[in-house]
Amino acid sequence: MKRVFWLGLGVATGVALSRKAKQTAHAVTPAGIAGNVGDAVRELAGAIGAFGADVRAGMVEREEELTDVVERRSGVRPGARARRANG
Repeated sequence: MKRVFWLGLGVATGVALSRKAKQTAHAVTPAGIAGNVGDAVRELAGAIGAFGADVRAGMVEREEELTDVVERRSGVRPGARARRANG
């Protein structure tokens, strides 16, 4: 029974190491490198898109704050003249 256990353990270890070696070998091929670069570019594009969305949200929030300050101090809602002139 002891020999069967060690044989099974050796086979399992051999299979695991073989798969890991295949994955490592594929990672250094041109196709593997291209896949890694493609994944990195997709991740970077997502991060840039999220950053842009955060910046736009911050701009809208700050514009509302500034509009409220101008309205409180002057009593005039900014952009009201432009809307009356266009409307």
